[in-house]
Amino acid sequence: INAEYMGVLKRSSSVGPDRIAPQNSRTAGRALRKNDLDHLANLNIGAGNSNTAGMKRLTGIVCTIGPATDTVEKLMQLMEAGMNIARINFSHGTYDQATMLINNIREASRKTGRLVGIALDTKGPEIRTGKLKPQYKEVTIEANTKVKVTSDRAFYELGDATTMFVDYKNFANVVFKGGKIFVDDGLLQLEVSEIVDSSTVMTTALNSAAVSNHKGVNLPDAKIDLPALSDKDKADLEFARQQGLDMIFASFIRKPQDVQDCRAALGPGPKISVISKIENQEGCDNFREVLAVSDGIMVARGDLGIEIPAQKVVVAQKMMIANCNMVGKPVICATQMLDSMTKNPRPTRAEVSDVANAILDGADCTMLSGESAKGKYPNNSVETMALCSLEAQGAMSMRQRFDHIRACQPYPIPPKDVMAQSAVNTAFEVGAAGIVCLSNTGTTSRLISKYRPHCPIYAVTSSPTNAAQMLLSRAVFPVLTEEPKDRKNYDIRVQSGVTYGKMAGDLFPGDLIVVVHSDGVNPESGANLVRVVRVP
Repeated sequence: INAEYMGVLKRSSSVGPDRIAPQNSRTAGRALRKNDLDHLANLNIGAGNSNTAGMKRLTGIVCTIGPATDTVEKLMQLMEAGMNIARINFSHGTYDQATMLINNIREASRKTGRLVGIALDTKGPEIRTGKLKPQYKEVTIEANTKVKVTSDRAFYELGDATTMFVDYKNFANVVFKGGKIFVDDGLLQLEVSEIVDSSTVMTTALNSAAVSNHKGVNLPDAKIDLPALSDKDKADLEFARQQGLDMIFASFIRKPQDVQDCRAALGPGPKISVISKIENQEGCDNFREVLAVSDGIMVARGDLGIEIPAQKVVVAQKMMIANCNMVGKPVICATQMLDSMTKNPRPTRAEVSDVANAILDGADCTMLSGESAKGKYPNNSVETMALCSLEAQGAMSMRQRFDHIRACQPYPIPPKDVMAQSAVNTAFEVGAAGIVCLSNTGTTSRLISKYRPHCPIYAVTSSPTNAAQMLLSRAVFPVLTEEPKDRKNYDIRVQSGVTYGKMAGDLFPGDLIVVVHSDGVNPESGANLVRVVRVP
């Protein structure tokens, strides 16, 4: 096994935010109850954590990296706390800063021995305010104040309590009298009172709020005519390709062509996963078409909660996660999940419920934004999210989820899907402790993940990029190996997966595991063999 990514094996056990109890207290079959109501009725609320005894966290955690976590040492702490994917927000910073951050993430990954994916989050066709006057770090705009909002570049650095610059040139031509302007995720709400000219409008503040530099702006009542990719986005995507990043979080995707434009801008070379962020009504309206051409979805609830009525966001979240589960594409639930932990060491009860419900809905990953980028307690935030995710996982009846996903598949079912169904069903029936699959491209591991097994999937691959991209999918734990000299000698690579599971504290002698790979007759056709073996 590639030694660079095997630091996780240094641990003799996995007790911590990713696992609550050691192997000898595992309760076989808790996740195998076939009746969801019966499963919920028998959950244990006591201190013994019997719902999650011996259970490993199967969902991923995406962390936004910022000033609070940008050094190698702090990144190592995030990785030890449970971070799986590092997100770099390209709405801020320079290429030199991004390069340093990427190098720091890779160095922290090497030092901890933990494989971590790196994602570039594009600025997208978003609208932001300019800068405040030099003497201000922040200004408070009081309710009923008249505020001039302009796209005139002369006001870019002249913001104050009565003047605000926005970087959308056509802004004054798409808003109308009585229309709303939301600033900083709706913390400040303005109402247009007068269209002054083609670049400026006068507004009235509907509430009091503090505003600082470069805050996001939403125009929920307006028809935005911005292109999906700006020149900056295209340059950022070229940078991602040059740096060998693993995935793109593409902002404000509204239609399938936006995704195709993003792929075209990435150009030739190793495939970089494109995760489409759904952030407005148009994206929701075209969701299934966008999903069909995307590698995954992010439910970006920040802007979405401004662009559509707030009470609709939870419905949109469930709709998007369900559709992703049905077709087997990873889905990330994001924004304000543990927002109060930016300043406080403990989350609110509502935030804990929010994380748990995202897991119960079927999310593959959950994401931290300001909590890990600029918060006072980034490590605590990751550990809290890991514990909430694990506890919610224990409340799920995985067998019923498997049955539901299988029932939603259109006939005829492709042979590769049948193979994945068989592997997961077998794992349920024998109470397997894990599934080991040979999945160099990641296709087999993602198919198995689609059917939501109760146990870890150890996906053996020799591709670092494919390994990092697998981290998006629920229950998949990539095992990075050297390129095999004899690709038909499957047992050696299977043993790599078993060794990883044993040394990570997940597999023990006598455990049953399900093994998935090609039968060797036509390896190019992919995995077509499922067998049950006992861990030596």
